Amino acid sequence: MGTLWRSEEMSMVQLYIPMELAQPTVAEIGELGLIQFRDLNPDVNAFQRTFVNDIRRLDDMERKLRFLRAQIDKASIKLRGDPSTVAAARARSQLEVDELDERLTEHEARVAQMNASQETLNKRYLELTELRHVLKETNVFFEDAESRSEEIRNSGQQEESSLIRGAQDEPESAEEGRATSRGANLGFVAGVVPRARMGTFERILFRALRGNLFMNYAEIDELIRDPVTDETVNKNVFIIFAHGKEIIAKIRKICESLGATLYPVDGNYEKRRQDSAQVIARIDDLKHVLDNTTFTRRSELVKVAETIEVWATIIKKEKAIYYTLNMFNYDQNRKALIAEGWCPTNSINAVRYALRSVTERTGHTIPAILNELRTHKAPPTFHKTNKFTAGFQGIVDAYGMASYREINPGIFTVITFPFLFALMFGDLGHGFIMALFAAWMCRYEVNLSTKKWGEIWATFFGGRYIILLMGIFSMYTGLVYNDIFSKSMNLFGSGWAYHQENNSTAKWVGKYEHTYAFGVDPAWYGTDNALIFSNSYKMKQAVVIGVIHMVFGISLQILNHLHFQRPWYILYETVPQLLYMLSLFGYLVFIILFKWAVHWQNPSEAPGLLNTLIYMVLSPGTILMQLYPGQASVQTFLILLWLLCIPWMLLVKPYMLKYEHEKHIAAGYTNLSQENLSGGDTPSASMDVDRNAVGGHGGHEEMNHEEHFDFGEIMIHQGIHTIEFCLNGVSNTASYLRLWALSLAHAQLSEVLWDMIFVNSLNASAGLGSFLGPIAIVIGFSLWFSATVSILLVMEGLSAFLHALRLHWVEFNSKFYEGQGVKFEPFSFESLMAEEEAE
Repeated sequence: MGTLWRSEEMSMVQLYIPMELAQPTVAEIGELGLIQFRDLNPDVNAFQRTFVNDIRRLDDMERKLRFLRAQIDKASIKLRGDPSTVAAARARSQLEVDELDERLTEHEARVAQMNASQETLNKRYLELTELRHVLKETNVFFEDAESRSEEIRNSGQQEESSLIRGAQDEPESAEEGRATSRGANLGFVAGVVPRARMGTFERILFRALRGNLFMNYAEIDELIRDPVTDETVNKNVFIIFAHGKEIIAKIRKICESLGATLYPVDGNYEKRRQDSAQVIARIDDLKHVLDNTTFTRRSELVKVAETIEVWATIIKKEKAIYYTLNMFNYDQNRKALIAEGWCPTNSINAVRYALRSVTERTGHTIPAILNELRTHKAPPTFHKTNKFTAGFQGIVDAYGMASYREINPGIFTVITFPFLFALMFGDLGHGFIMALFAAWMCRYEVNLSTKKWGEIWATFFGGRYIILLMGIFSMYTGLVYNDIFSKSMNLFGSGWAYHQENNSTAKWVGKYEHTYAFGVDPAWYGTDNALIFSNSYKMKQAVVIGVIHMVFGISLQILNHLHFQRPWYILYETVPQLLYMLSLFGYLVFIILFKWAVHWQNPSEAPGLLNTLIYMVLSPGTILMQLYPGQASVQTFLILLWLLCIPWMLLVKPYMLKYEHEKHIAAGYTNLSQENLSGGDTPSASMDVDRNAVGGHGGHEEMNHEEHFDFGEIMIHQGIHTIEFCLNGVSNTASYLRLWALSLAHAQLSEVLWDMIFVNSLNASAGLGSFLGPIAIVIGFSLWFSATVSILLVMEGLSAFLHALRLHWVEFNSKFYEGQGVKFEPFSFESLMAEEEAE
């Protein structure tokens, strides 16, 4: 956890990589994950970079993988491969990538060929199936049509006749009728049409031919599967009789336009019977061929499914390698690639070892060379974290990434965040449930890490150690508050003895005997003034903890100023800010503790702290009720010191910077930056300017530019900062009262749930007998426990979490934390695969 104190020291490194070693070297660096490369070609279009053809080739390989994966999903084949093994798949050499490309091409070609063959066979199978149904149904149609030939012959004389009216006139023959005749110059058209279009089909034919037709149809009981969309479609067999070739041709065009499929049917019964037998035989043969094709295709996809995830990982890594190589410069003279990037200083030896291992593994004679550059460029911020500290560091990073090498609030957040949460959530029972849930996630984190139970679960699991500490601290504050599910515990014997007064009220009054060993005395619970006592205690506690928290944050500025070699900033900024807070709000903490320490025989004689503070500011020297001797003089001195701190913060720093600037000008220096005036706020002592280290190669540019000194701008900035700090001193102190408010709300809501649900169920069970009584208790307990978990643990817990988050971001971090840094994002295969998995 020591590395959380400040970010890791970073170094700018330069790599000379021979072209033959480029791919394996970058692959090894990707496995190591310790270098964040700079783009040395920012002005070069992505399509004009060196390795764009390699990336296009890998894109095509990804396209082939997507095609194969789609076919596997369509065939409902389960992908195989252990996720940990897949993620660990190493990047391959160029020869292995070429072989993989050939394999993918072969698999794609075979699957595409089998898809085309299967689609052709399915279409032929569909046609034969439909033809079989057409031949089957037309036998019935022809038989029925014999009795209608005369009617059809005379229908040309009756333009108003219709198919529907004919069906109404002769319902019996219409119900049976599915036939036609070849006599009397009649023609017919037979085929199938989707059932959903049948109504439209009939209406269009009737209107186009003015009823000069006879049509019959029958539903196909068998589901027909469309080979194109792979969806089942309900279809009908139809046959249409009409007089004249022109009308038949018109019918054919209408059928084709509405998606109907026409099939040739012979009018001779024997011929139709022979055709039907041939179709059935061809269907059997075709089905056998289809089954073989499907089996072969599935076997091919099963074989692909065993390794497709590994192939996908390899291609993703290779693409990342070539995207990274496109950020490098090519040195024509040395036939090498030149790269620049940031690397943790203490990891440079590990990178050098990795480069040597690549050279030895490949047998190349010229190794990759690593040089450490010196620069004034601001390095990225890198905090080493583990599974325990990562969640707390995430809280800080969400506010802003720490500036390079400044003090990181994450190390304090590990303790202060769950502690402030627990002050608002203090309950032994609720804290135990929360800690138990977090302990379960921590105990089985290896198995649970693979579960995909939604975004909410991922959030809980990612913060499991935060929840664990919040639960443990809540148990501690619950002991301090002496609160478990809104009930008190008498663990050490109460320090109060009750006796009844001998007067008309006959009230029970407590008499103090000794101090309770730990926490709040249980005698306070159930008394008339319990809420008054609890409010007073928790409100003052919130102020005390809030002021200590903020003063601690201001004090951390001292360590930052000393580290960045600007010790006089302590006198210009930190000291007046500390005096401003301590002279007023620190004094408030003092009188709170002093009043707690004094035993007041008559509580009415104790001075009110709020009035004391108000008169201290509005009427210095006026004391209504004295708290201690010499109080007036102390308060007058403190209020004068408090007022003095305002111009101190506003004027001293700008004028001292102006003085330093004029002194440098008098010495012969001009246009020095504010950073140089403040002591050279350099990221590291090892990062002095050394342009010779660059060697004129690699596109490295020094960013040692200097800013123009503008006294007016500095004065405005300091004025804004002073006003903000003075106002925040009051508002931030009041903001910590949320610790009191939420603690009170949590305790009261817990008591309401206990009394209104569980206690009522206990009272109701007394009158329900020995059978229903226990059932009522079980139901009441279930409702109370469900409400406790959903309302108090989840909703109230989330509320307390957000308030604790705000206290750290606004009240604490703003006192010392700049948060202007850039996150260190190294080229890492592990991070790449984690991002892909998250998407």
